[in-house]
Amino acid sequence: MNPHRLFIVDVFAEEKYAGNQLAVVTQGSRLSDAEMQRIARETNFSETTFILSEQPRAGGYDVRIFTPVAEVPFAGHPTLGTAFVLRHTMLRGHAETVTLNLKAGRVPVTFEMENERERLWLQAPPAQFGPAHTAADVAAVVGLTASDVDDRFPVREVAMGIAFVMLPVRTLAAVQRARFDRDAFARSNRARPTPPVFLFCAETLSPENQVHARMFAEAYGVPEDPATGSATACFGAYVLDCGYLAGHRVAFRVEQGYEIGRPSLLFVRGEQTPSGPRVSVGGHVIPVFRGELM
Repeated sequence: MNPHRLFIVDVFAEEKYAGNQLAVVTQGSRLSDAEMQRIARETNFSETTFILSEQPRAGGYDVRIFTPVAEVPFAGHPTLGTAFVLRHTMLRGHAETVTLNLKAGRVPVTFEMENERERLWLQAPPAQFGPAHTAADVAAVVGLTASDVDDRFPVREVAMGIAFVMLPVRTLAAVQRARFDRDAFARSNRARPTPPVFLFCAETLSPENQVHARMFAEAYGVPEDPATGSATACFGAYVLDCGYLAGHRVAFRVEQGYEIGRPSLLFVRGEQTPSGPRVSVGGHVIPVFRGELM
């Protein structure tokens, strides 16, 4: 039988060994759920994906996504990274669009050339807007206080297969000093479930970018994520819904991962439509390893 091939790529990376690491494993249909979870725990990246078959089904490729502790229905950097592997190894660079069949549904990824670099764009699933949260409670989970929160905008859940709570922060300094607080998380969870926290501000390290962000997802075995495409897609819907950036059509850049030594850059395009926000998230993918599972 053909071996399980293993690819490691850096997603949302502007250079090698930056961005968010992703492991991609082929021949996933030959692995049990427990085996996939153990492999994801072994790689210990934010996510590991499994391409179930190298043959498309219903116009897309069946893919499953695992964090070190659980399977998730959708995630951004695994979607882009897996589409990159499919296009460049199995389709030999000939496809302009690669569609993944995920637990959250079909997600198309398109490939665009810009300044001689290939940028990948995923079309995010529809956003589901959840309840508001108390600013002080969510701020405490990341070691901040209510005075750090930008109260012009809501602290609110947004979901695309997986939910995040959006936390607008006043200053870059406050975002930089954030730290996950397990005790505060436990207290918050006793009152109501607290999704992973995506905190952001409009002050940036680079003048070319418009948003600085971080994301903590301890419940998924990810203390801090270097670059979170799914949360950024939810943020794009949030931006359009609450007017965080002006206009019914937006295009902006999000910097993330600097606090943990994995600088990342995410591109966002979105527009408000009669059926709700329509959001795409883009970035670059850099391959760093290929081999086989033993």
